[in-house]
Amino acid sequence: MRFRGTVYRAHNPQWAWTPVSGEGARRHGGRFNRRGVPTLYCSLSQIAAIREATPLGRPMQPLTLCAYDVDADPVFDARDPSQLRESGFREADLACPTWEADMLDGRVAASQRLAESLVEAGYVGMLVRSFAVGASEDDMNLVMWRWGDDHPTRVTVIDEQGRLTRP
Repeated sequence: MRFRGTVYRAHNPQWAWTPVSGEGARRHGGRFNRRGVPTLYCSLSQIAAIREATPLGRPMQPLTLCAYDVDADPVFDARDPSQLRESGFREADLACPTWEADMLDGRVAASQRLAESLVEAGYVGMLVRSFAVGASEDDMNLVMWRWGDDHPTRVTVIDEQGRLTRP
């Protein structure tokens, strides 16, 4: 599917100066990426973005909320059970509650294997529900493994006033 729309990310302020770098995910890994793989984790709503930035429900730390304009294709739609089945994965592989422990133990989590399989199949991203604490089934994320300045992987931060430029 082609995804076109506005998405949001709540950044640790140290990454706010490079809002499309994927550097935090590259350094630390994530549910849908191994360490070393830059990835943009975005949400379709502002509140979902804030929940994603505090996935374990820990007390809030300072965040910078950014909006992005996205036009990306092809994006895997993990909300579609038949598409997920055809890919050879299950809903449990998306949720993968052990992803962080697996990664810390040197294993590749099922959710990371799923992401790698999708990248290999040519997908630039995935639309998937949020698994953050407090998220509802309606809270959706867009996870991007490839992005740039032009379609089919265009991700542009919305910052007309240049607030994300270092002084």
